[in-house]
Amino acid sequence: MKNIAVIGSGTMGNGIAHVFAQNDYKVSLIDISPEALEKALKTIEKNLDRQLSKGKISEDLKSQTLHNITTFSSLEEGLKDIDLVVEAATENVELKLKIFAQIDQICQENTLLASNTSSISITKIAAATQRPDKVIGMHFMNPVPVMQLVEVIRGYATSDEVTSRIMTLSEKLGKIPVEVNDYPGFVANRILMPMINEAIYTLYEDVSGVTQIDAVMKLGMAHPMGPLQLADFIGLDVCLSILKVLYEGFGNPKYAPCPLLVNMVTAGKLGVKSGEGFYSYAHGTKDLIVADNFKK
Repeated sequence: MKNIAVIGSGTMGNGIAHVFAQNDYKVSLIDISPEALEKALKTIEKNLDRQLSKGKISEDLKSQTLHNITTFSSLEEGLKDIDLVVEAATENVELKLKIFAQIDQICQENTLLASNTSSISITKIAAATQRPDKVIGMHFMNPVPVMQLVEVIRGYATSDEVTSRIMTLSEKLGKIPVEVNDYPGFVANRILMPMINEAIYTLYEDVSGVTQIDAVMKLGMAHPMGPLQLADFIGLDVCLSILKVLYEGFGNPKYAPCPLLVNMVTAGKLGVKSGEGFYSYAHGTKDLIVADNFKK
Protein backbone atom coordinates (compact mmCIF):
# COMPACT_ATOMS: atom_id res chain seq x y z
CA MET A 1 0.00 0.00 0.00
CA LYS A 2 1.60 3.23 -1.19
CA ASN A 3 -1.29 5.43 -2.31
CA ILE A 4 -3.48 6.67 0.54
CA ALA A 5 -6.58 8.87 0.45
CA VAL A 6 -7.67 10.80 3.54
CA ILE A 7 -11.22 12.15 3.51
CA GLY A 8 -11.68 15.21 5.72
CA SER A 9 -8.98 17.83 6.28
CA GLY A 10 -9.83 18.91 9.83
CA THR A 11 -7.72 18.32 12.91
CA MET A 12 -7.64 14.54 12.59
CA GLY A 13 -7.58 14.42 8.79
CA ASN A 14 -4.62 16.74 8.34
CA GLY A 15 -2.76 14.92 11.13
CA ILE A 16 -3.33 11.54 9.48
CA ALA A 17 -2.23 12.93 6.09
CA HIS A 18 0.87 14.41 7.75
CA VAL A 19 1.92 11.07 9.26
CA PHE A 20 1.40 9.05 6.07
CA ALA A 21 3.20 11.64 3.92
CA GLN A 22 6.10 11.89 6.36
CA ASN A 23 6.55 8.12 6.03
CA ASP A 24 6.79 8.42 2.23
CA TYR A 25 3.24 7.44 1.27
CA LYS A 26 1.54 9.38 -1.51
CA VAL A 27 -1.48 11.07 0.03
CA SER A 28 -4.63 12.41 -1.59
CA LEU A 29 -6.22 14.77 0.96
CA ILE A 30 -9.89 15.25 0.09
CA ASP A 31 -12.35 17.84 1.38
CA ILE A 32 -15.35 19.56 -0.19
CA SER A 33 -14.01 22.92 1.05
CA PRO A 34 -10.97 24.40 -0.78
CA GLU A 35 -10.55 26.80 2.15
CA ALA A 36 -10.35 23.86 4.58
CA LEU A 37 -7.72 22.20 2.39
CA GLU A 38 -5.64 25.37 2.29
CA LYS A 39 -5.88 25.66 6.07
CA ALA A 40 -4.91 21.98 6.45
CA LEU A 41 -1.74 22.42 4.39
CA LYS A 42 -0.76 25.44 6.48
CA THR A 43 -1.35 23.42 9.66
CA ILE A 44 0.76 20.53 8.37
CA GLU A 45 3.59 22.90 7.44
CA LYS A 46 3.40 24.57 10.85
CA ASN A 47 3.60 21.18 12.59
CA LEU A 48 6.52 20.14 10.38
CA ASP A 49 8.30 23.38 11.30
CA ARG A 50 7.79 22.52 14.96
CA GLN A 51 9.37 19.09 14.38
CA LEU A 52 12.20 20.75 12.44
CA SER A 53 12.92 23.24 15.26
CA LYS A 54 13.18 20.34 17.71
CA GLY A 55 15.61 18.47 15.47
CA LYS A 56 13.20 15.59 14.86
CA ILE A 57 13.16 15.94 11.07
CA SER A 58 15.41 17.45 8.38
CA GLU A 59 14.56 20.24 5.95
CA ASP A 60 14.61 17.64 3.16
CA LEU A 61 12.07 15.46 4.96
CA LYS A 62 9.83 18.46 5.54
CA SER A 63 9.92 19.29 1.81
CA GLN A 64 9.33 15.67 0.80
CA THR A 65 6.38 15.36 3.21
CA LEU A 66 4.65 18.39 1.70
CA HIS A 67 5.47 17.14 -1.80
CA ASN A 68 3.75 13.81 -0.99
CA ILE A 69 0.38 15.49 -0.35
CA THR A 70 -2.02 16.42 -3.15
CA THR A 71 -5.36 18.05 -2.35
CA PHE A 72 -8.70 17.36 -4.02
CA SER A 73 -12.23 18.69 -3.55
CA SER A 74 -13.77 15.82 -5.55
CA LEU A 75 -14.06 12.20 -4.40
CA GLU A 76 -13.91 10.91 -7.97
CA GLU A 77 -10.61 12.67 -8.68
CA GLY A 78 -9.03 12.02 -5.29
CA LEU A 79 -9.81 8.29 -5.18
CA LYS A 80 -8.12 7.25 -8.43
CA ASP A 81 -5.64 4.33 -7.99
CA ILE A 82 -5.89 4.36 -4.19
CA ASP A 83 -4.85 1.39 -2.02
CA LEU A 84 -6.36 2.58 1.25
CA VAL A 85 -8.97 5.21 2.14
CA VAL A 86 -8.99 6.65 5.66
CA GLU A 87 -12.21 8.56 6.38
CA ALA A 88 -11.79 11.34 8.96
CA ALA A 89 -15.00 13.32 8.53
CA THR A 90 -17.18 14.71 11.33
CA GLU A 91 -18.33 12.16 13.92
CA ASN A 92 -21.81 11.81 12.45
CA VAL A 93 -23.20 8.40 11.60
CA GLU A 94 -25.40 9.49 8.68
CA LEU A 95 -22.52 11.38 7.08
CA LYS A 96 -20.15 8.43 7.44
CA LEU A 97 -22.67 5.98 5.97
CA LYS A 98 -23.16 8.29 3.00
CA ILE A 99 -19.41 8.65 2.45
CA PHE A 100 -18.76 4.91 2.62
CA ALA A 101 -21.58 4.13 0.21
CA GLN A 102 -20.03 6.64 -2.22
CA ILE A 103 -16.42 5.53 -1.92
CA ASP A 104 -17.43 1.88 -2.21
CA GLN A 105 -18.85 2.69 -5.66
CA ILE A 106 -15.83 4.75 -6.75
CA CYS A 107 -12.87 2.74 -5.44
CA GLN A 108 -11.28 -0.28 -7.06
CA GLU A 109 -12.40 -3.69 -5.85
CA ASN A 110 -9.25 -4.34 -3.79
CA THR A 111 -9.12 -0.93 -2.06
CA LEU A 112 -9.32 -1.11 1.73
CA LEU A 113 -11.69 1.29 3.51
CA ALA A 114 -10.91 2.55 7.02
CA SER A 115 -12.69 4.95 9.35
CA ASN A 116 -11.07 7.12 12.00
CA THR A 117 -14.34 7.11 13.95
CA SER A 118 -13.90 7.33 17.70
CA SER A 119 -17.10 5.48 18.60
CA ILE A 120 -19.41 4.62 15.67
CA SER A 121 -19.86 0.95 14.82
CA ILE A 122 -17.49 -0.31 12.11
CA THR A 123 -20.00 -3.09 11.40
CA LYS A 124 -22.70 -0.49 10.70
CA ILE A 125 -20.36 1.52 8.48
CA ALA A 126 -19.28 -1.63 6.61
CA ALA A 127 -22.93 -2.52 5.94
CA ALA A 128 -23.16 0.57 3.72
CA THR A 129 -20.66 -1.07 1.33
CA GLN A 130 -20.41 -4.19 -0.82
CA ARG A 131 -17.03 -5.07 0.75
CA PRO A 132 -17.60 -5.43 4.53
CA ASP A 133 -14.59 -7.75 4.81
CA LYS A 134 -12.36 -4.86 3.65
CA VAL A 135 -13.74 -2.23 6.08
CA ILE A 136 -11.89 -1.56 9.34
CA GLY A 137 -11.40 1.11 11.99
CA MET A 138 -8.15 3.08 12.34
CA HIS A 139 -8.75 5.30 15.35
CA PHE A 140 -5.75 7.64 15.60
CA MET A 141 -5.24 9.77 18.71
CA ASN A 142 -4.97 13.56 18.70
CA PRO A 143 -2.47 15.10 17.96
CA VAL A 144 -1.79 12.42 15.35
CA PRO A 145 1.89 13.26 14.64
CA VAL A 146 2.68 12.94 18.36
CA MET A 147 0.46 10.21 19.81
CA GLN A 148 1.58 6.61 19.25
CA LEU A 149 -1.65 4.66 19.70
CA VAL A 150 -3.86 3.47 16.86
CA GLU A 151 -6.96 1.51 17.83
CA VAL A 152 -7.50 -1.02 15.04
CA ILE A 153 -11.17 -1.98 15.17
CA ARG A 154 -12.47 -5.16 13.57
CA GLY A 155 -16.02 -5.04 12.31
CA TYR A 156 -18.16 -8.20 12.38
CA ALA A 157 -17.04 -9.14 8.85
CA THR A 158 -13.51 -7.66 8.76
CA SER A 159 -11.12 -10.33 7.49
CA ASP A 160 -8.02 -11.58 9.29
CA GLU A 161 -5.91 -10.58 6.28
CA VAL A 162 -7.16 -6.98 6.28
CA THR A 163 -6.66 -6.70 10.05
CA SER A 164 -3.11 -8.01 9.73
CA ARG A 165 -2.30 -5.60 6.90
CA ILE A 166 -3.59 -2.58 8.85
CA MET A 167 -1.70 -3.62 12.00
CA THR A 168 1.51 -3.87 9.95
CA LEU A 169 0.82 -0.57 8.18
CA SER A 170 0.31 1.19 11.52
CA GLU A 171 3.68 -0.07 12.72
CA LYS A 172 5.31 1.25 9.53
CA LEU A 173 3.95 4.68 10.48
CA GLY A 174 5.83 4.44 13.78
CA LYS A 175 2.60 3.84 15.70
CA ILE A 176 1.64 1.14 18.20
CA PRO A 177 -1.55 -0.58 16.96
CA VAL A 178 -3.91 -2.24 19.43
CA GLU A 179 -6.54 -4.59 18.01
CA VAL A 180 -10.02 -4.24 19.52
CA ASN A 181 -13.48 -5.57 18.68
CA ASP A 182 -16.42 -3.52 17.51
CA TYR A 183 -18.49 -2.45 20.53
CA PRO A 184 -19.66 1.09 21.38
CA GLY A 185 -16.75 3.39 22.22
CA PHE A 186 -14.23 0.61 21.53
CA VAL A 187 -11.68 0.71 24.41
CA ALA A 188 -10.32 4.26 24.59
CA ASN A 189 -13.60 6.16 24.67
CA ARG A 190 -15.57 3.53 26.57
CA ILE A 191 -13.21 4.24 29.48
CA LEU A 192 -12.35 7.90 28.86
CA MET A 193 -15.78 9.41 28.19
CA PRO A 194 -17.49 8.21 31.38
CA MET A 195 -14.57 9.75 33.31
CA ILE A 196 -14.98 13.07 31.50
CA ASN A 197 -18.76 12.91 31.99
CA GLU A 198 -18.30 12.25 35.71
CA ALA A 199 -15.93 15.24 35.96
CA ILE A 200 -18.63 17.41 34.35
CA TYR A 201 -21.22 16.02 36.79
CA THR A 202 -18.82 16.88 39.64
CA LEU A 203 -18.78 20.48 38.41
CA TYR A 204 -22.55 20.47 37.70
CA GLU A 205 -23.29 19.33 41.25
CA ASP A 206 -20.95 22.01 42.67
CA VAL A 207 -18.64 19.52 44.35
CA SER A 208 -15.69 21.63 43.21
CA GLY A 209 -14.54 24.13 40.59
CA VAL A 210 -12.99 23.69 37.16
CA THR A 211 -9.33 24.12 38.09
CA GLN A 212 -9.77 22.16 41.31
CA ILE A 213 -11.28 19.13 39.54
CA ASP A 214 -8.51 19.16 36.94
CA ALA A 215 -5.84 19.60 39.64
CA VAL A 216 -7.06 16.52 41.53
CA MET A 217 -6.75 14.34 38.43
CA LYS A 218 -3.39 15.79 37.39
CA LEU A 219 -1.76 15.74 40.82
CA GLY A 220 -3.48 12.69 42.28
CA MET A 221 -3.70 10.41 39.24
CA ALA A 222 -0.70 11.71 37.24
CA HIS A 223 -2.84 12.66 34.24
CA PRO A 224 -0.98 15.10 31.96
CA MET A 225 -4.20 17.07 31.43
CA GLY A 226 -7.29 17.39 33.61
CA PRO A 227 -10.57 15.89 32.30
CA LEU A 228 -12.30 19.25 31.78
CA GLN A 229 -9.34 20.69 29.87
CA LEU A 230 -9.18 17.46 27.87
CA ALA A 231 -12.89 17.72 27.05
CA ASP A 232 -12.27 21.24 25.71
CA PHE A 233 -9.38 19.92 23.64
CA ILE A 234 -11.40 17.02 22.18
CA GLY A 235 -14.44 19.24 21.58
CA LEU A 236 -17.52 19.17 23.80
CA ASP A 237 -19.70 18.35 20.80
CA VAL A 238 -17.53 15.29 20.08
CA CYS A 239 -17.72 14.22 23.74
CA LEU A 240 -21.50 14.52 23.65
CA SER A 241 -21.71 12.55 20.41
CA ILE A 242 -19.61 9.70 21.81
CA LEU A 243 -21.59 9.57 25.05
CA LYS A 244 -24.81 9.34 23.03
CA VAL A 245 -23.35 6.38 21.09
CA LEU A 246 -22.44 4.68 24.38
CA TYR A 247 -25.84 5.42 25.94
CA GLU A 248 -27.80 4.21 22.92
CA GLY A 249 -25.49 1.24 22.30
CA PHE A 250 -25.60 -0.18 25.81
CA GLY A 251 -28.92 1.24 27.08
CA ASN A 252 -27.21 1.87 30.41
CA PRO A 253 -28.02 5.13 32.28
CA LYS A 254 -24.42 5.37 33.52
CA TYR A 255 -23.50 6.68 30.04
CA ALA A 256 -26.20 9.40 29.97
CA PRO A 257 -24.58 12.78 29.15
CA CYS A 258 -24.53 15.34 31.95
CA PRO A 259 -27.17 18.07 31.40
CA LEU A 260 -24.43 20.71 31.74
CA LEU A 261 -22.58 19.20 28.77
CA VAL A 262 -25.78 19.16 26.71
CA ASN A 263 -26.49 22.81 27.56
CA MET A 264 -22.95 23.93 26.71
CA VAL A 265 -23.04 22.25 23.30
CA THR A 266 -26.49 23.73 22.63
CA ALA A 267 -25.08 27.17 23.50
CA GLY A 268 -22.15 26.67 21.09
CA LYS A 269 -19.53 26.46 23.86
CA LEU A 270 -17.51 23.63 22.32
CA GLY A 271 -14.08 24.15 23.86
CA VAL A 272 -10.90 25.15 22.04
CA LYS A 273 -12.53 25.11 18.58
CA SER A 274 -15.15 27.73 19.55
CA GLY A 275 -12.89 29.77 21.84
CA GLU A 276 -14.70 28.81 25.04
CA GLY A 277 -15.67 25.71 26.99
CA PHE A 278 -14.77 25.13 30.61
CA TYR A 279 -11.84 27.45 29.92
CA SER A 280 -11.57 30.55 27.75
CA TYR A 281 -9.24 30.48 24.73
CA ALA A 282 -9.91 33.92 23.25
CA HIS A 283 -7.14 35.73 25.13
CA GLY A 284 -4.33 34.70 22.76
CA THR A 285 -2.04 33.12 25.36
CA LYS A 286 -1.39 29.57 26.51
CA ASP A 287 -2.55 30.40 30.04
CA LEU A 288 -5.52 28.39 31.32
CA ILE A 289 -8.23 30.88 32.21
CA VAL A 290 -11.54 29.58 33.52
CA ALA A 291 -14.56 30.63 31.44
CA ASP A 292 -16.68 33.38 32.99
CA ASN A 293 -19.63 31.05 33.68
CA PHE A 294 -17.48 28.92 35.99
CA LYS A 295 -15.55 31.60 37.85
CA LYS A 296 -16.25 31.70 41.54
